[in-house]
Amino acid sequence: MKVGCVKEIKAQEYRVGLVPMHVKSYLQAGHSVLIETQAGAGSGFSDEEYVNAGAMIIEKAADVWAQSDMIVKVKEPLESEYPLMKAGLILYTYLHLAANEKLTLELMNRKVTGIAYETIDVNGALPLLKPMSEVAGRLSIQEAAKYLEKPFGGRGVLLGGVPGVTKGYVVIVGGGTVGTNAAIMALGMGAKVTILDTNLIRLEELDQLFEGKVQTLYSTPAVLHEEISKADAVIGAVLIPGAKAPHLIKREDLKLMKKGSVMVDVAVDQGGCFETTHPTTHNNPTYEVDGIVHYCVANMPGAVPYTSTLALTNATLKFALLISNNSLDNAILKNRSLLSGINTYNGYLTNEFVAAAFNMTYTPFDQAR
Repeated sequence: MKVGCVKEIKAQEYRVGLVPMHVKSYLQAGHSVLIETQAGAGSGFSDEEYVNAGAMIIEKAADVWAQSDMIVKVKEPLESEYPLMKAGLILYTYLHLAANEKLTLELMNRKVTGIAYETIDVNGALPLLKPMSEVAGRLSIQEAAKYLEKPFGGRGVLLGGVPGVTKGYVVIVGGGTVGTNAAIMALGMGAKVTILDTNLIRLEELDQLFEGKVQTLYSTPAVLHEEISKADAVIGAVLIPGAKAPHLIKREDLKLMKKGSVMVDVAVDQGGCFETTHPTTHNNPTYEVDGIVHYCVANMPGAVPYTSTLALTNATLKFALLISNNSLDNAILKNRSLLSGINTYNGYLTNEFVAAAFNMTYTPFDQAR
């Protein structure tokens, strides 16, 4: 198989889908690796490192797309890349289709096999999403702390406070990987922290994990409204795997909040869990609605590409080799978890959550073959 990796073209996206140290894993299995020139530069990997590992450097992205049987990326293709997608291509990347109907239709119409990192489920866990959720959760607090500063439009609050002055208050909506890592960082900065969730078992786990240093609350609309009214920073960390995120905080709820408080929506890739969310980039990361600063960057981990790329590729390599070493059917037989990652196949939509998001027809993979 020819495995290709192109340079990410999303604004301020510096990660890369395949690193030099993993090239040899493909070569040892009898595959060839095509890398667009400078694809890894943003993460600190030179063309020379890829060549030394045995990859072929290709000057034009279009040639990588044309020659490859499987493209390994980080982010979903942008519109300028749609014409480069060919029938039968395996696209292995983050797709977040429930928030992108146009890309969904393009993948179907072009008969691309779209395998999404974020929907590969292994015994109820999402191992290919987890490393980026860890990064994004930790970054969410760094960004909240920065945009709480007055020059950036915030209230002028120091999250950790100082002796004799109240600490900043961080409310985290969602107690999964993102929320847990956000809490770790917020505690480390000295903030007061509350996590809201509707899973009582998870709340019990969080109580034990943080040894009572974090307040945990069962989330209801009334509780959510009460807590955001006191918050200096609100972190949106709600995930329904593969599905569009629910809008838990409405536009009208912003009037309850302190002017200059900061909302960070880590769920923006899945449509966001704030009604007022719309995707931003690292070039222009924030906007204000009713006096509330919104940070909604859709590729937060791209800000720390060296750390993020290594964490991501360490997680994605296993399934990439499984796919490349076998036909798709055989790969699924060897590891049924792969089936949950297949979002589009042979012109069909094979993820029921994406289908529900757009009221489209869902076709199980076995019926799409």
